[in-house]
Amino acid sequence: MSRPDLPPLTWLRAYEAAARHLSFTLAAKELNLTQSAISQHVRSLETWLGHDLFLRRTRALSLTEAGANYLPVVREAFQLLAGGTRALVGGDRGHRLRLNCNMSFAAYWLAPRMGRLREALPWLQLHVMTATWGPQMEPGNTDFEIWFLRPEEMSADAELLFTESLSPVCAPGFAGDAPDWLRDPLMDCAGVLSGWHSWAEAAGRPLAPGQRVELMSTYVISLSAAINGQGLAMGQGFMTRALQATSQLIEPWPDQRLPLSEVYFMIPPPRHAETPASRAFADWLRAEVAADTQTA
Repeated sequence: MSRPDLPPLTWLRAYEAAARHLSFTLAAKELNLTQSAISQHVRSLETWLGHDLFLRRTRALSLTEAGANYLPVVREAFQLLAGGTRALVGGDRGHRLRLNCNMSFAAYWLAPRMGRLREALPWLQLHVMTATWGPQMEPGNTDFEIWFLRPEEMSADAELLFTESLSPVCAPGFAGDAPDWLRDPLMDCAGVLSGWHSWAEAAGRPLAPGQRVELMSTYVISLSAAINGQGLAMGQGFMTRALQATSQLIEPWPDQRLPLSEVYFMIPPPRHAETPASRAFADWLRAEVAADTQTA
């Protein structure tokens, strides 16, 4: 009988856990096995592969070159198996969705639409996780992603949601309803390609040399400061529309919006890992964006 193409799954699980922890002891605790069982599984895998996967030193464990190269392959295989199982099982598991997105999108685009989402998908169990600076979650810890990045930064499986523009906003009544970006305090989000300098130059009145712009880690902070009358903040259209609709902010120069090179993308799970939740949420996003486009 010819040897199978794959080693036993228990050997691979032991190797992946030991490689992740760089510890047979911690791998044993995670998998509810003894340390000697983990060690034996790894030894058996190494013999089967014909390669050493670990360098074993006194009180130290590290990966060999072969072990480091094999690890992402095994992890991807486990993720593929987990995703396919979730899709097959369905039920409550098929109704849960872990969404990873930036904080501004969650606060200003998704949050105002939660009622419509519940009405459209009352069975969906959504878990929203946010990050400040783009994708930060470990693979396998999220089902669906939405990011604001340049097109060349996104993977081939990303789908365009919408483009954006930039425009200043302030609280109603700020500066006696006569704000001036060359005089009043300016606030912006750090880390974006375009901001006050780009906008003011496009508007025909560049900022003065050395003019101060206070930077915040997210738009959530800078827009909150603007709502509280602390100055002029730069904001994206979908953010400021939500806040203007509730009369928390006004847009003094609506005819001077600056198109942005970054765009919003969604990254659904690959087809083999799709679930009823991921398919329905993707369809809902497309419908919401289409409705926004028609009313813009």
